[in-house]
Amino acid sequence: MKKRQWTGLWITLLAVVMVLSACGGGSKGTENNTASEGSSSGAAASSTLTIAAATDIESFDPHNNNNTASEAVLVNVFDYLVKNDSQQKKVPALATSWEQVNDTTWRFKLREGVTFHNGDPFTSADVKFTLERVAKDNTLKQNSYFKNIAEVKAVDEHTVDIITEGPDPLLLNRLSKMGAGMLPAKYIADKGMDTFLKAPVGTGPYKFSKWTKDDRVELVKNDKYFGGEPKWNEVVFRVIPEASTRVSELLAGGVDVAAAIPSTDIARIEGEADKKIVKAPIQRVLQLIFRQTEGSITADPKVREAIDLAIDKQGIVDSIAGGAGIVTRTSVTPGNFGADPSLYKTSLYDLDKAKQLLKEAGYAEGQATMTISVSSQYKEQAEVVAAMLDQAGFKINLDVLEPSAFSERYSSKSFKEIFMIGIGNSLFDASNNYNRYMVEEAKGESDYNNPEVEKLLQSALVNMDPESREKQYQQVQQIFAEERPAVYLYQMEGVYGTNDKVSFAPRSDEMFYADEITPAAK
Repeated sequence: MKKRQWTGLWITLLAVVMVLSACGGGSKGTENNTASEGSSSGAAASSTLTIAAATDIESFDPHNNNNTASEAVLVNVFDYLVKNDSQQKKVPALATSWEQVNDTTWRFKLREGVTFHNGDPFTSADVKFTLERVAKDNTLKQNSYFKNIAEVKAVDEHTVDIITEGPDPLLLNRLSKMGAGMLPAKYIADKGMDTFLKAPVGTGPYKFSKWTKDDRVELVKNDKYFGGEPKWNEVVFRVIPEASTRVSELLAGGVDVAAAIPSTDIARIEGEADKKIVKAPIQRVLQLIFRQTEGSITADPKVREAIDLAIDKQGIVDSIAGGAGIVTRTSVTPGNFGADPSLYKTSLYDLDKAKQLLKEAGYAEGQATMTISVSSQYKEQAEVVAAMLDQAGFKINLDVLEPSAFSERYSSKSFKEIFMIGIGNSLFDASNNYNRYMVEEAKGESDYNNPEVEKLLQSALVNMDPESREKQYQQVQQIFAEERPAVYLYQMEGVYGTNDKVSFAPRSDEMFYADEITPAAK
């Protein structure tokens, strides 16, 4: 293994990048501040909680969103049958109890006296409508998680049987994630889905007030919430893609909590008496996913190995992430079912071997041209990766997209050779990370196809024996460590800035449950 010799270069590059970003972002930050003056979304009133995130929601349809940023907002509007508490333990929500009747049937007792925001009662009819919709409509982005549900039977007004096509070891996990957000059957039948999307209603602690796309989501408290009176009169999620602007808004008092704080701004925030930094490991792993369509340069296993060996992952963690990350050769990190500890906290780096592999693949220096697409929130990481690959003899075109544009490209599966993405795990199960490599799911995105992996993944989906199921996923990870359909950079750590008006403990699933963020004691 070649000794890490380029870290100093990457730190120097980072310094240049951050200076240029600071110089270029000033006017934009000023515009954002000006636009927010006098707005009800400010943090002046203790009854209002304002959170700044880098990415907007995709829509108010919980069945047709596919990113953590959406779920982090929508959990406040739409309840699930089963909820993950802050320790990721399954606890009752709209269902008070559940039991497995047989291998393919689960029975749920529903909470009585619950109403939707428009006053409609929540009943088994809503569960049937919700789950059968997401299970049967393959145009919905959450369909792949729920398509195994064959039928939902309304036993009575407050009892449902959920019947799956075959044994499903993950049903409770599925029912505690975004695609299981309960929808109002009568309201949608009467008014239509278009009306619902403009004026959505759920059963959650906060009600929809306003959504200004790519700017903010405004929610107000639901006085009739079954879980008791919500803590805030209003909750505002502001969309601020530029990290420098998020930090400026936090320092100026425009937001109470700011997500994704760059390491270079931590000391600046901690230097303010009324501000602080809070950190927590999250499920998200930053990674490069390769297109293996026939004819693509990244279809060559030697090219993918060369990419892996050319990237100094620990150098990126030390410089860009400020140490807030853990290198890994797997995306299934501890705390997720199926993790393989032998691939965690390990990394490969050998620049000389990377150059040699590229030559063996038939590429002279500068001939291996590739495009890496990335959301602007990971711009600095992508720039350093591109510089490292340039050193190995690749020619990299960096395609930096605004988060909303990246999300659209991601949904349409239209990236070129490589895209960089941070993928979380709301299922807390290896299937969430690897089902994308099943033949049908991989079509158009990576076009990965390995019959052995397909067999293992298909079997694990119906395997009710945890021990053998865990071994199946560990075997898949060992195969991936050799084949490299993706290169994993590091497990990320959530870095948040807050003011002294709130008490905030980050969750590993990155959800912003507003009522878990409390007004600070005075």
